Amino acid sequence: MAPVRGDGMRGLAVFISDIRNCKSKEAEVKRINKELANIRSKFKGDKTLDGYQKKKYVCKLLFIFLLGHDIDFGHMEAVNLLSSNKYSEKQIGYLFISVLVNTNSDLIRLIIQSIKNDLQSRNPVHVNLALQCIANIGSRDMAESFSNEIPKLLVSGDTMDVVKQSAALCLLRLFRSSPDIIPGGEWTSRIIHLLNDQHMGVVTAATSLIDALVKRNPDEYKGCVNLAVSRLSRIVTASYTDLQDYTYYFVPAPWLSVKLLRLLQNYNPVTEEAGVRARLNETLETILNKAQEPPKSKKVQHSNAKNAVLFEAINLIIHSDSEPNLLVRACNQLGQFLSNRETNLRYLALESMCHLATSEFSHEEVKKHQEVVILSMKMEKDVSVRQMAVDLLYAMCDRGNAEEIVQEMLNYLETADYSIREEMVLKVAILAEKYATDYTWYVDVILNLIRIAGDYVSEEVWYRVIQIVINREEVQGYAAKTVFEALQAPACHENMVKVGGYILGEFGNLIAGDSRSAPLVQFKLLHSKYHLCSPMTRALLLSTYIKFINLFPEIRTNIQEVFRQHSNLRSADAELQQRASEYLQLSIVASTDVLATVLEEMPSFPERESSILAVLKKKKPGRVPENEIRESKSPAPTSITQNNTHVNHNNKLNSNANANADLLGLSTPPANNINNLSNSNNSALLDVLGDIYGNNNAAVYSTKKFLFKNNGVLFENEMLQIGVKSEFRQNLGRLGLFYGNKTQVPLTNFHPVLQWSAEEALKLNVQMKAVEPTLEAGAQIQQLLTAECIEDYADAPIIEISFRYNGTQQKFSIKLPLTVNKFFEPTEMNAESFFARWKNLSGEQQRAQKVFKAAQPLDLPGARNKLIGFGMQLLDQVDPNPDNMVCAGIIHTQSQQVGCLLRLEPNKQAQMFRLTIRASKETVTRVICDLLADQF
Repeated sequence: MAPVRGDGMRGLAVFISDIRNCKSKEAEVKRINKELANIRSKFKGDKTLDGYQKKKYVCKLLFIFLLGHDIDFGHMEAVNLLSSNKYSEKQIGYLFISVLVNTNSDLIRLIIQSIKNDLQSRNPVHVNLALQCIANIGSRDMAESFSNEIPKLLVSGDTMDVVKQSAALCLLRLFRSSPDIIPGGEWTSRIIHLLNDQHMGVVTAATSLIDALVKRNPDEYKGCVNLAVSRLSRIVTASYTDLQDYTYYFVPAPWLSVKLLRLLQNYNPVTEEAGVRARLNETLETILNKAQEPPKSKKVQHSNAKNAVLFEAINLIIHSDSEPNLLVRACNQLGQFLSNRETNLRYLALESMCHLATSEFSHEEVKKHQEVVILSMKMEKDVSVRQMAVDLLYAMCDRGNAEEIVQEMLNYLETADYSIREEMVLKVAILAEKYATDYTWYVDVILNLIRIAGDYVSEEVWYRVIQIVINREEVQGYAAKTVFEALQAPACHENMVKVGGYILGEFGNLIAGDSRSAPLVQFKLLHSKYHLCSPMTRALLLSTYIKFINLFPEIRTNIQEVFRQHSNLRSADAELQQRASEYLQLSIVASTDVLATVLEEMPSFPERESSILAVLKKKKPGRVPENEIRESKSPAPTSITQNNTHVNHNNKLNSNANANADLLGLSTPPANNINNLSNSNNSALLDVLGDIYGNNNAAVYSTKKFLFKNNGVLFENEMLQIGVKSEFRQNLGRLGLFYGNKTQVPLTNFHPVLQWSAEEALKLNVQMKAVEPTLEAGAQIQQLLTAECIEDYADAPIIEISFRYNGTQQKFSIKLPLTVNKFFEPTEMNAESFFARWKNLSGEQQRAQKVFKAAQPLDLPGARNKLIGFGMQLLDQVDPNPDNMVCAGIIHTQSQQVGCLLRLEPNKQAQMFRLTIRASKETVTRVICDLLADQF
C-alpha cells in the first residue's frame, strides 16, 4: 500500500497504521467495523463524492478484504472509477474488480462495457489496464465478450508494441480457460508472423501464445517453425551490443531463446526442409561453440543465462535425435559439467545425459563417463544429485557393463539414503534380469538385494525371481542351495523367508541328498523363522510344509503335528487355522497318488511381461528410459493351472490385511497378447483356499465378496484393473479406488462418474474426487471417495467408468462396496443380554428369516470368518447349540443408531442354513437378511 500513500491518501495511511497497531484480534475487528460504518455512510450520504474520495474508500475496502474480512458493498463505486480518465483512479477500480467482483455479479455487464470503452481508447495505459483486468478474471464470459477485440488488437498495425505484448498474454490466459476463443483461417498466419515483429517484447509474448496454440493444434501452426528458426538464428549470431536493450549479462535475449527452443520441440522432426534444418543445426552448433568460450562476466547471472540457453538447445538436440555430431558434442559438453563446482549444473548435466544415453548415436559416448558418474553416486553431498547419478547409471547400462554397474549399485545400496533405496532396488532387479547371461548371477543379485535392503524389496521383485527360477531348470538346484544357505543367517529378512519357503517347497528335493540340507533340516530351518513372521508369510510357510509332505514323506509326522497345533480352536488367526485344518485333512485323507497330483511341482508360467518396469515408471513418471524387459518365459505369478489342482504358496488377493496387492502387479500382459487374455490365467499368486477350485477369467467382477472384506481387486479385465482399499468409522467411510492400466497404450478420456440419485444421496452421501483424464500405459492412479451414512439404505452406489482404448470407446458400470453393513460397530454381549434383547425384538416387522441351501459343502469355520468380516461381533458360548452362530452389532447413521442381532443355524444333515435377523428398524432387518442370504 506504500505507493497509494504516496498518492496523497493520508486517511488510508492512518487507517493502515491503526490496524497495524491493534493489540488484539478484537481490537482490529472493532476498528474495521468502525471504518466500514463510516465508508457505508459516505457512500449512502447525500453529498456527492469526487473521484479521489471514491478511490480512497475503495482502497480501504480492498485492504479490509485482503485482511480476510467479507465486503458486501462498494462494488458500484469501484465500477464508477473505471469511467475516470485519471490513471490512479482507473487503476484502483480495475484492481478492486479483479479481486472482489464475482463473474456472476449483476454488475458484470457494466464492467464489460467499461472495459470495451477502454479497449477502444487511444491511451495505451488505459488499454493495458483493461487487458490486465480481462486476464485476471479470465472467465468464460470474458472470453466470449472480447473474442473479437483482443485478436484485432494483437495483429493490428496501429497497435502500440506495449499493447501488443499485453494482448498476446491476455489472449494466452483466455485460451487456457476457453480454447475456442482463438479464430482460425487467416488469423493463424497473422499470429505466426508476430515472430517477425521488430519489438523483442512482442516476439517474447507471442512465442508463449504460439507455443500453447501449437500444443493444441500443431498442424495448423506448423508455419511457425521456419520463422522461429530464423529468429533464433538471428539472436544467437548477434553480439550482445546488437540487442543491447534485451541483453542480460552479455547474453542476447536468453528468455526468448529458451522459448523459441521449446517451441521447436513441439515438432519431431522439427522440419522436413533441408535449408531450414541446416540453419537450425548451424544455430545449435553456434550455441555449443559459445558454451566453450571464456565467460564474459564472473557474475552468476551471466552463467545462469548462458547455461539456460545451452541446456534448452541440448534438449532440442536430444528431442530430434537425428544428428550424431550434435549429440556427441552435447554429450562431451555435459561431461565437462559433471565436475563443475555448481551443484545445479551437475544435476542438470546428469539429467540430460540420462536422455542422451537412450540414443544409439550417443550411448557409447555417455558410457565414457561411467567412472565419474559412479563417483557422483557415492560422493555427492546432495541426495538429489546422487539419485540422478543412479538414474544415469541405469540408463547407460548395457550387456557390456551390466555386471560392473549392478555391483557398484549393490555396494552403494548398503549406505544409500533411505529415500532412494526402493527405487534403486527396482533398478538393480530390472538390470539384473535384462542383462543376465548366467541366471545364477541373477539369483545371487536378487538374494543380495533382499539381504542388503529387504525392507525395500517389493513383492514384484521377489515374485519375479520365483517365476524365473521355476521357468529354468538349470538354475533350480543352485537357487535352492543358495536360498537355504541364506536362511541360515541369524538375522534373516522376512522377504528372504518368503523366497526360501517358495523355492524349497518346489525344489528342496534337489539338495536333500546332502546331509547338511536333509528334509528334516530344511523343515526345521524354515519353521524356526515361523514365529517371527507376519500372518501372510506364515500362510506361505504352511503351503511349503504341505509341499514337503509330497517331496519328503519321511517327515510327514513332524509336519502334521504343526498342522494340528494350528488347527486348534484357540488359534488367534482364523485364516491360518482354516488353512492348517484343510492341509491336515488333505495329508490324512488323500492317497499318495492324489497327493502327488495336487502337490506336484509348479508348471512353467505363461509368457508375460515383467511388471517391475511398470512399478518403476509409476514411481518416476516421465523420467525412466524405455528399457523394456521381455523374457521368453516371463510369467505372471499364477499358480492355478488348467486342471485347477495345484496348491499355491500365497493368498495374496484374499487377505484383508494385504488387500491392495497386485494393483498393476505381475498380471500386466504384453501388448501383443492383449486380445488373448481370456484364454490365459492372470491371477497373481492367488489364495490356495479361495481360488484352488476355479479359473481366473479375463474379466473378474464380484462385489459379493466385499460384504466380508474391505480391500482387494474389485474388477479386472484385459485392459483395466480396479482395486479398492477402504476404512469405516461409525457413520463415516473412506475409499481409495486404484485404477491400473494393464495395456501398452494410454487410456484417454478416462472418466469415472458416480451413479447415485439425489434421493439416494439423502441416505448415503458420497463425494468423489476427480482424476486425471489420461491413464498412462502401465500406470496406476488413485481416486478418493468419502461416504457418510445419513440413514439406512438398501442398495449400493454404482460407478460408471468410460474411456477410449486405441480409439474405441469403452464403458462399464461397477457397484461400489458400500453396503450398509460397512457401518456396523461390533457389540459385545453375554448370553443373558443377547436373549433378553432377542425377545424384545420379536415384533413381526422387527424380524426377518430365510432358509437356504449351503452354497458348497457345509463349512462352519468359513461361515464364522464371513460373519466376522461382515462387521458384527461374533458371540461365542452364547447359543446353547455350539454349531449355531450368533452376532450383535449397531449400524451407525447420522440420524440414529440401529441395533441388530443375527442367528445362523446350520442343518448338517440337510446341508442347509436358517438365517434370522432381528433389528430395531424394519428396513434394516430386511436389508441385512437379503445381503447375507445364500452367502454361506
